[in-house]
Amino acid sequence: MRGVLIDATAIPSDRGGVGRYVDGIVGALLSSGTALTVVCQARGVAGFAAQGVTTVAAPASIERTFRRLLWEQITLPRLARRLAVDLIHSPHYTFPLFTRIPLIVTVHDLTFFTLPSVHSTVKRYFFRWWIRAVARFAIPVIAVSESTARDFIRVTGAPSAQVTVCHLGYNTELFHQPDQATVDRLRAAVPELPGSWVAFLGTLEPRKNAVALIDGYCEAAAHAPPGFPSLLLAGGNGWDDAVDPAIARAVSSGADVRKLGYLPLDTLPAFLGGSSIFVYPSLGEGFGLPVLEAMATGACVLTTDRMSIPEVGGTAVAYTGITSSEIASAISALLKDDVLRASFSAAALVRAGTFSWDAAATKHAAAYARAVDSG
Repeated sequence: MRGVLIDATAIPSDRGGVGRYVDGIVGALLSSGTALTVVCQARGVAGFAAQGVTTVAAPASIERTFRRLLWEQITLPRLARRLAVDLIHSPHYTFPLFTRIPLIVTVHDLTFFTLPSVHSTVKRYFFRWWIRAVARFAIPVIAVSESTARDFIRVTGAPSAQVTVCHLGYNTELFHQPDQATVDRLRAAVPELPGSWVAFLGTLEPRKNAVALIDGYCEAAAHAPPGFPSLLLAGGNGWDDAVDPAIARAVSSGADVRKLGYLPLDTLPAFLGGSSIFVYPSLGEGFGLPVLEAMATGACVLTTDRMSIPEVGGTAVAYTGITSSEIASAISALLKDDVLRASFSAAALVRAGTFSWDAAATKHAAAYARAVDSG
């Protein structure tokens, strides 16, 4: 195969889930010998070039979503022809509609269909259209979990042969169990860090269920002895307008709930692994990368059994329901039992080691070859 063009122009500058997916799979594919070119916005060139991948900068004008989509439809196919690649990989749902070059599309989740209320109306209809179009044009799909694959097949009626399941990996050089010095560096970087904390990491959107977490934490803290860990919410501000009022209610009741905002990537192992427990009460995930990354740091993880998360956590994490009272009970039970938390921590480290970007790259490369052959 002459090469694959990965369209990373939709990836935001802060490396959330999709950004970490693209970074991870690009590095692993390069290591496996796959010929790649990445096209990205100017802000991403240095990062991809540092991995040693051939990188093309898209024009600055595509920072606006409409212009990016227009560029994707008109200019991306021309770029692919000029580069003489065999395949275009679109890693975030949308893809060029008019090209003779074979395509493959990554579908992360079907929550635009299965959990419509957690998305804005515009996003819901926009992504539903593209997901249906992937099926309609019989474009090969990479699904990041068995759960996503099942939902895609059920919602669109696509044949199972159209879908390849590729579990994600994590950055093993970054996400590992932190030592005390690493946690101390986090304390120096975030001086207001409390002595102990319950950690949450994720964009504050309704699907992450942060309001139920805040309310549940307050319920648990209200019946706890002195020294109860603080609740620290890390991640970008999303579109859950109920989070800030929930924090205000918590603080007024005497609970220590703090919103840290976006933390630099290199501080996350200490934040996750240094926590008393990591709580991720999501209503559903396509994969659940924060759960895997927390497991890799040796955190005791409390999460839900919705959608793909059990594929990641297995028996190495604790599970809770999605209501505030269920979350409160689960937090209290874990914080009262040091032995139980230690057992989950040890099991999490072992299970995290079964996921890797190298394994994901092997499946991606095989899916690429099938897409080219069938195209």
